[in-house]
Amino acid sequence: MKIKSLMDFLNKESSESQDEPDTRRGQKNGAWSDDEKVVYIDNAKLETADDQTRGKELLAGGTQWADQCMGEILVDLDKLDRSDVDRITSYQQNKGLYFGEAAVELGLATQDDILHALSTQFGYTYSPDLDNLSNELVMAYSPFGEQAEEFRAIRGQLLSGWLKPEQKTLAIVSPESNEGRSYVAANLAMAFSQSGHSTLLIDADMRAPQQHHLFSISRRIGFSKLLAGRVKIEELDALPDQISTFQMLSVLGCGAIPPNPAELLNQRAFSRIMRELKKYFDVIIFDTPPATLYQADVISIAAVAGSSLVVTKRGQSRMENVKTLMSLLAQAECNVVGSVLNQY
Repeated sequence: MKIKSLMDFLNKESSESQDEPDTRRGQKNGAWSDDEKVVYIDNAKLETADDQTRGKELLAGGTQWADQCMGEILVDLDKLDRSDVDRITSYQQNKGLYFGEAAVELGLATQDDILHALSTQFGYTYSPDLDNLSNELVMAYSPFGEQAEEFRAIRGQLLSGWLKPEQKTLAIVSPESNEGRSYVAANLAMAFSQSGHSTLLIDADMRAPQQHHLFSISRRIGFSKLLAGRVKIEELDALPDQISTFQMLSVLGCGAIPPNPAELLNQRAFSRIMRELKKYFDVIIFDTPPATLYQADVISIAAVAGSSLVVTKRGQSRMENVKTLMSLLAQAECNVVGSVLNQY
């Protein structure tokens, strides 16, 4: 997406509303004043005739992943050469095995190599070469394990009961620190991206951000500077970070930790930014600070998101703090779509 277009829009919006009072709701004569001033930019998700033509050409050219044989994929990945493929095929036919089973039995490929090839065949993100990502990202490192299946189950429930074209922003919230908000937000974002949904993960925890550690993002330009309007023109096209291993996943890190997170989140620019970002992504997930410590931050994020998923941790979360969090979400008119009991 082009955040430069977004910033141009915000600058225009800011100049037009300079003399207007800044109210929380901004309602006039039964209509929302923010909506009256919105100038919508081109929707990046609409296909042009040229886009459709190119798509048909790609399909006609046989580039669909499932059409490619496993042996060809492993050769392309430099895991096998042609003589290896011939040897495996002969062994496969003699033993009545699948190609991957034969390759592993002959010691010519590892189980990870086969899983990588299978994921390529079926358009699924998996790679054993993820040294730059945190091992907490189980959807990347262990996509067929128990924890990954739990995230798929959560994703399935959200797809059936929450996600709609007009409802795509979700705040991951919890009462206290160290309950797994960042872990859940990151893995859930990856789960959505693996299902073919263009997904944006925003680190809105401007107190102790974690997503730049999980995804190895070194950039100090991020969400905080975007809210403050302090992003330079030449830096705009680099935001958000595209996660190369997960083609449908983008991450907007916190960036520099500001001295005034509550004030940044409480300004009108936040809701305007989100209104524009929704045009580019199917799902937007917020990581947030602990609600017990930073109530003002969480109320602002929840009010803009409109939906939340509550995370608690087995043996650690306290019921009185959970009740306080639920009260805050009600105050922000934020719908609680579910809860996660984290035991990892």
